[in-house]
Amino acid sequence: MKVLYLGEETLRQPSKPVEHIDEALHELIREMFITMDEDKGIGLAAPQIGKNVRLFIVKIDDGIEWVFINPLIVGTSEKQCSYEEGCLSIPKIYADVVRPEAVTVQYQDMNGRRRTIEATGLLARVIQHEYDHLEGVLFIDRLAQKERDELVAKFTQQQERKKQREAKKRARA
Repeated sequence: MKVLYLGEETLRQPSKPVEHIDEALHELIREMFITMDEDKGIGLAAPQIGKNVRLFIVKIDDGIEWVFINPLIVGTSEKQCSYEEGCLSIPKIYADVVRPEAVTVQYQDMNGRRRTIEATGLLARVIQHEYDHLEGVLFIDRLAQKERDELVAKFTQQQERKKQREAKKRARA
């Protein structure tokens, strides 16, 4: 399973609700956890792997594997905080992003049960970051235009250098 990078249209489209929680969805979720772990991420949304559905996963330091199907953020704290974020879809690019410190989210779990949690700290931040993906929003969209433009240019340069290295490897083979 491949993570899509900045520039892929799927990353900018609002996602559709998951209609069936079945074995195929469970397999997709298992594959998402494998991909996220291989890429050393702590969250991954379905649009990042080309699936336009309202699904994301989270696994932070405590090792708990969270699965959010058809999530809806129903509340946020007034208190905001700034924290450095990165994204598997924009590798090696980081920036401080201001977000609410706490969120309340309603979602379905892997068994289709409706759940509500109040999250704080890193879990709240990752939930908001992944939820943004379901809306077609990337963390760089939450930055000032100048900073966003600089980071996009940096990412584009990195991708060009990567393509050049890969072309040289192929030429030597």
